[in-house]
Amino acid sequence: MGILRIISRSPEPFTDREEAGLLLGKELTAYSGRNTVVLGIPRGGVVVAWRAACILGSEMDVVLSRKLGAPGNPEFAIGAISEDGKLFLGEAIRERMGDYQDLLGYVEREREKQYAEIAKRIARYRDVRPKVPLKGKVVIVTDDGIATGATMQASLWSARREEPEKLIAAAPVASLDAMERIADDADEAIALKVPPYFQAVGQFYTSFGQTTDEEVISILRESVERGTCG
Repeated sequence: MGILRIISRSPEPFTDREEAGLLLGKELTAYSGRNTVVLGIPRGGVVVAWRAACILGSEMDVVLSRKLGAPGNPEFAIGAISEDGKLFLGEAIRERMGDYQDLLGYVEREREKQYAEIAKRIARYRDVRPKVPLKGKVVIVTDDGIATGATMQASLWSARREEPEKLIAAAPVASLDAMERIADDADEAIALKVPPYFQAVGQFYTSFGQTTDEEVISILRESVERGTCG
């Protein structure tokens, strides 16, 4: 299990994703100037990632992995697929694959379904922002908040395959259950706020409008043109 750091239990909302990203970046300044890249989970996490990268003076990119949901429970991650098509399966599901032919078929169908979604985002984003290599780097994966942790878990699994020097999960706000699970898959897991009563990420933002593809593309274009904004 990696290090779990909870900064506060405050339920006070952030103004918006930009403020949350800036505050998260300030908490991560130990990683500035250390060959660091901040990965945002589209779409809302990209705003947070860019603002955190601004504070750190680091590279920024998106992580385009998708979780593979369990049969009958799509919110529970049994694995993940990365944007290069590589599949990661959790240990429990790998142990059962040889015994259940139907499970093998399910995993393949779910893999194809989720990769189709990744392919759409590759077409939108990678013409603007070619993928940043992660090998040997300090990699910080972030989102605007973590409820169940399944999407973050999938992103960590995907990033780990590229052999980063250190893998960090970071979020402005998260549930305690999610952070405890995520700490198993990261070298360090950090949340600015883990409120005692957590229903949905949006309750911890004053402004929580949907982030559009156009906004994501604009951020990615700026990250390429300016390199960093630190």
